[in-house]
Amino acid sequence: MKPVIHSLLDTDLYKFSMWQAMLHRHPTTQARYTFVCRNRSAYPLAALLDELNRELDHLCTLRFRADELAWLGGLRYIKSDFVDFLRIFQFQREFIRASVAHGQLTIEARGPQVHVMAFEIFVLAIVNELYFRRFDTAAALAEGRRRLRDKVARLQAVGREPPLRHPFEITDFGVRRRFSGDWQREVVATLAAEAPQVFKGTSNVMLARELGLVPIGTMAHEYLQTYQTLGVRLRDFQKAALEDWVQEYRGDLGIALTDVIGMDAFLADFDLYFAKLFDGLRHDSGDPIAWGEKALAHYARLRIDSHTKRLVFSDGLDIATALRIHRHFGDRAQLGFGIGTHLTNDMGLQPLNIVMKLREANGQPVAKISDTPGKALCDDATFLAYLRQVFGVRDAG
Repeated sequence: MKPVIHSLLDTDLYKFSMWQAMLHRHPTTQARYTFVCRNRSAYPLAALLDELNRELDHLCTLRFRADELAWLGGLRYIKSDFVDFLRIFQFQREFIRASVAHGQLTIEARGPQVHVMAFEIFVLAIVNELYFRRFDTAAALAEGRRRLRDKVARLQAVGREPPLRHPFEITDFGVRRRFSGDWQREVVATLAAEAPQVFKGTSNVMLARELGLVPIGTMAHEYLQTYQTLGVRLRDFQKAALEDWVQEYRGDLGIALTDVIGMDAFLADFDLYFAKLFDGLRHDSGDPIAWGEKALAHYARLRIDSHTKRLVFSDGLDIATALRIHRHFGDRAQLGFGIGTHLTNDMGLQPLNIVMKLREANGQPVAKISDTPGKALCDDATFLAYLRQVFGVRDAG
């Protein structure tokens, strides 16, 4: 059977944008990432170990091709020295280890952050595809195509509804939890062909290149979390991360992630300077309506016209939820909706809720408090408590 990953572009754009920023500003950072499955699988993921190790062996043989690098270099925010780095980049097998402990699949990537941070999406895509290969593929694809037809019909109907000031637009964010790479391609190609007025791009860099779509993505939690360990005062880590991002991209990739410490703590740091420099904000935990109202109230206090800003929602969305949020905010701000599992793994099977998260950098713990119970992550209870105290966060959520 063919390998799951055959191109190093088959990952999210924000891996490249964070990668470039860290290479330029903190290239010596050491990091550790670990795999977590948040829900119960139909059979033990430990059964995938041998296949997973073969896939990781293969992943570590891949290199960026000249045509791929030429395309990447054509994105105006990708710097030539980063392309030169990618030209010689190859994953090192010694930096990643998969094993079974106490009956559970464990995966850990440890080493220089600029070498190990890119493992995440590939590992998650590999685990997903190996897992779902064990189910009835023909039945799953038949159900997936039926549901995809329903999605296309619903999206086509959006254009016939009374318009709001700002249009309804969705993006595919489904690499990490997809049923398979082939299925993601089919979904993205179908939506691009049949609902182009609504479907605006994909986070998958390979598919964006091959299908002529806009690649979408800016930053993830690991970027801001790393700054908890980089020698700045802990209270200032968000501001330091945002400042470095502004200096790196100078107006491009201007959507800031808000929930590493929670929305309230983020907005306390997101002053007039940052609010003017960033194009908008991304929601990834907590109630989306409450979050959006806080964002718009913050812009209003700063006397910034909310119609010039974009609110991006990306937390476990389906089309119905995205439309509900759009109806609430569509006359008040620009909006975007990144939909993942509901697009690329809606097959009538229970998806895996898997992540691979940064746990420490430079030998120090990092934490995400989040606005959703169950999404908080930290290996060190003492550090988590201290972080909550520093930012005045009462509920670890």
